[in-house]
Amino acid sequence: MSESAERDARHAARMQRKKALIDQKIAEAQDEYGLLLVHSGNGKGKSSSAFGMLARALGHGMRCGVVQFIKGAASTGEETFFRRFPDEVSYHVMGEGFTWETQDRQRDIAKASEAWAVARQLLSDESIGLVILDELNIALKHGYLQLEPVLADIQARPLNQHVVVTGRGAPAALIEAADTVTEMTLVKHAFKAGVKAQKGVEF
Repeated sequence: MSESAERDARHAARMQRKKALIDQKIAEAQDEYGLLLVHSGNGKGKSSSAFGMLARALGHGMRCGVVQFIKGAASTGEETFFRRFPDEVSYHVMGEGFTWETQDRQRDIAKASEAWAVARQLLSDESIGLVILDELNIALKHGYLQLEPVLADIQARPLNQHVVVTGRGAPAALIEAADTVTEMTLVKHAFKAGVKAQKGVEF
């Protein structure tokens, strides 16, 4: 047998073993209920991932809700696109911009409270299958909202409703409560090289 053929045979044997293990895990994973997902970290892609899930959920015919806690001073491509589906997506931009732009903590607290009132409505609606709470972690980090009642509202949601929370600095209690947590790690970003934020990539 040639070296290439031996390598192919070893690969096939490894993949057969791997398939058996994965098939067993799939067979054992029978639970199905609404998940709490947290996207945090300093890297790019937290909101982008959440909105990718929104597109996926819409593809499966689910009704969805979005509340954006910090962003809002400028329109984004995500907002423009998903507002094309008003019957499927309840989209709420509740922030007034990044914290270094607003520079008014009391106003930020008031806006966050208004945003959470909308979020609570979505979290109590059994017809909504996915709720995205974009940049909620930032509102929690700065103390615009209290973590305990936020967690209580999330945990009291309908059984099959999924929730995605994004933003840097996810609090430990939220991470503990979550089913899936992803930490986006910054390796390199064009902005540090003097490249401005561009349509279709950053917003």
